[in-house]
Amino acid sequence: MHEDPEMPNYGKKGRGKKFIEGMVVAIEPMINMGTKNIIQLKDGWTILTKDGKPSAHFEHDVAIVDGKPQLLSTFDYIYEALGIQSNEEDPYRVKQTSL
Repeated sequence: MHEDPEMPNYGKKGRGKKFIEGMVVAIEPMINMGTKNIIQLKDGWTILTKDGKPSAHFEHDVAIVDGKPQLLSTFDYIYEALGIQSNEEDPYRVKQTSL
């Protein structure tokens, strides 16, 4: 499901690996109300917070094209279901071209 190189979504600015042309990454933050400490269940997939407080996990897939991030995923269907109008993803969307 995931491919190398692993690109952590934490760290210090200006340090770590660099995103390069053609790379596709899944940005998957886990936002916890309590501790950052987690437990992985025996199924090898499920993650819980150690303190049992609520947590949320979401994902965006991004490709580096012409040196810039291009959004491959969208939350449009969520916005629609919630009746929210948003254009926050627009600057990062893949530009559609006609044939």
